[in-house]
Amino acid sequence: MHLYEGLLSGEEKLSLVGLGYVGMPIAVAFARKIKVVGFDLNEQKINLYKSGVDPTNEVGNDVIRDTKVEFTADPGKLREAKFHIVAVPTPVNDDHTPDLSPVEGASRILGQNLTKGSVVVFESTVYPGVTEDICVPILEKESGLVCGVDFKIGYSPERINPGDKVHRLETIVKIVSGMDEETLGTIARVYELVVEAGVYRAQSIKVAEAAKVIENSQRDINIAFMNELSIIFNRMGIDTRSVLEAAGTKWNFLKFYPGLVGGHCIGVDPYYLTYKAEELGYHSQIILSGRRINDDMGRYVAESMVKNLIKADIHVKGARVAILGFTFKENCPDTRNTKVIDIYRELGEYGIRPIVVDPAADAQEAERLYGITFEGMEAVKDMDAVIVAVAHTQFLSLNKDKISSFYHPAHAKKVFMDIKGLYDRNEYLTDDYIYWRL
Repeated sequence: MHLYEGLLSGEEKLSLVGLGYVGMPIAVAFARKIKVVGFDLNEQKINLYKSGVDPTNEVGNDVIRDTKVEFTADPGKLREAKFHIVAVPTPVNDDHTPDLSPVEGASRILGQNLTKGSVVVFESTVYPGVTEDICVPILEKESGLVCGVDFKIGYSPERINPGDKVHRLETIVKIVSGMDEETLGTIARVYELVVEAGVYRAQSIKVAEAAKVIENSQRDINIAFMNELSIIFNRMGIDTRSVLEAAGTKWNFLKFYPGLVGGHCIGVDPYYLTYKAEELGYHSQIILSGRRINDDMGRYVAESMVKNLIKADIHVKGARVAILGFTFKENCPDTRNTKVIDIYRELGEYGIRPIVVDPAADAQEAERLYGITFEGMEAVKDMDAVIVAVAHTQFLSLNKDKISSFYHPAHAKKVFMDIKGLYDRNEYLTDDYIYWRL
């Protein structure tokens, strides 16, 4: 029986290896159509899913309670599945080289539980060649099986946008690839079960890997250009957003905006591409230049804060500063690779210890990764300065009266840094405010 028909009939199962912000929504989507085993090494996370709690906020508790996904931390359960999707993170090391340990570890675990006739599809973002040159040898070694004979492989890059309720797995065209035409056909048909927008059949696995890694690299470069413009226009005394709104009236102007570029995709993926390029003897010019600009924006924001405190005649060392928002993007609990931490640490170099408020963030994760304990909104009072760093829905409702209540009443000037440009700039161009945005 063909694997696709076996999945439809319920005689075969699909497994999802890695149940984070990407993997869990995929597992839930497939479970509406076929039998799914959802595997993750994190037993605490698995127990949350089993109890009907969605720690990622990607699908919500109600959906998790009702899903038919068989959540497990037992690798042996992977033997029950024949179609495997690997969706583990691919971070970078401190020196910006790829950290392939998660995808290598997942390959080892899967290889130890791989059975004949299986299809393995990797979704993790990698540089071209990782699937075939690194993952396949691990699968073969651990399983004792031969790729192309006993099992087949493919690659289908994840395109889920964490925290985005519009652009979801079902609504984004899915790139699929396979080691041969038969495998490509199977993978395409399986993903077509859940992807309403359809699939795009890439020419090869390497093409699919490359397509994914340049998607975020392109976005990173464009934002870096906006950030550089912001630095230049700030020196000129020109509001960057006003410039971009004017330029945006031309039909072919690309509407990107300056900002902090963090997270586990845009701030990471370019390094995978440039790493492979370096191996082949080419040193990136544009990509790495953009990365340097974006990686330095936290320091730039902190330095601008210090300059504005001095402008307001507020003593810098020991200044009371509130940072509203800590996640790498709005309405998402994920704090991994957030660039807000760069602002926090850089302010610390000036003797400032900000309080951080983020009602949407995973507080335990932030404490574990950064040693930061969040405060509640009630702690934001008698401040010398306020930074709104993330565009959470909870912050959008803050009006000028509420924001003004955050400051020490003795200050003639309120230093307000609106990183994302969330508020009406004209409201704060008053004698009692120093308003700043990228």
